[in-house]
Amino acid sequence: MNIAILGATSQIAQDLILSFSENTNYNLSLFGRNTSSDGQRQIQLYSDFNKNQNYDVIINFVGVGDPVKAQKMGSDIFKITEKYDNLALDYLKQNSKTKYIFLSSGAVYGGNYQKPVDKDTVATIDINNLKPTDWYTLAKLYAEAKHRSLSNLSIVDVRVFNYFSHTQDMNARFLITDIVRAINNNEIFKTSRNDTTRDFITPFDFYNLIQVIINYDSVNIALDCYTKSPISKIDLLTTLKKKFGLSYVFDLNTDIINATGEKINYYSKNKSASKIGYRPKYSSIDAIVKEISFIYKQDK
Repeated sequence: MNIAILGATSQIAQDLILSFSENTNYNLSLFGRNTSSDGQRQIQLYSDFNKNQNYDVIINFVGVGDPVKAQKMGSDIFKITEKYDNLALDYLKQNSKTKYIFLSSGAVYGGNYQKPVDKDTVATIDINNLKPTDWYTLAKLYAEAKHRSLSNLSIVDVRVFNYFSHTQDMNARFLITDIVRAINNNEIFKTSRNDTTRDFITPFDFYNLIQVIINYDSVNIALDCYTKSPISKIDLLTTLKKKFGLSYVFDLNTDIINATGEKINYYSKNKSASKIGYRPKYSSIDAIVKEISFIYKQDK
């Protein structure tokens, strides 16, 4: 099976490529802004992607994963998202049997996530008072709407809410990476008393979901990522204190990065992916502990 990966240098793409490498039936073609090689896999320029090549699946990871970078990019996120989305869609229009997997985001729902989303949640955008934190949401929403309009093509939008891997940049400004840095540096982690709940998918179950999509029939849908169960911030801190000696305090003056808006219950109860065969192996806390344990093994 021939699989093209756009945005192959992103961390989540790199994790998936590593998972794919264990399956000898997959021939991967990797594309990015710059050519590079790790000795095994060559990354080609986007200009090398063309309609004459035969791809069974295209996976599009082009985007921004770091909240700080998302803030700096601002409205340019529209142009970048559409440019590479159209690259894939133009190919599908000439090769209708090819499957297209687009990496979307839980942020597509908008709103402040007072409650977790589910299959009946309506996306909320204050169109008369748009803020810079809305650009990312709108870029993904527009892409998904365009995909649903192409109902004759096999397109699956995978909405990632929270992703964590031991291989990712621990200097990125996420709650979980801030915690890991505090553990590694023997520092006190400062956070607000406000509790939040997240559902962290990690490389194993993300690959599990992608594998199910690839093996399923042609379909045009959006699927929310989820694990066996989410985790609250307080329970996460308590567990990581026991497992890894995390020290933490509650501080009203903590600097919080909210590049895509504040999210209190940032996870989904929409289990539509189960209808195509997805069964997560891990809960959020089990997956996080497993990934952090990898970090300590590498340091020894």
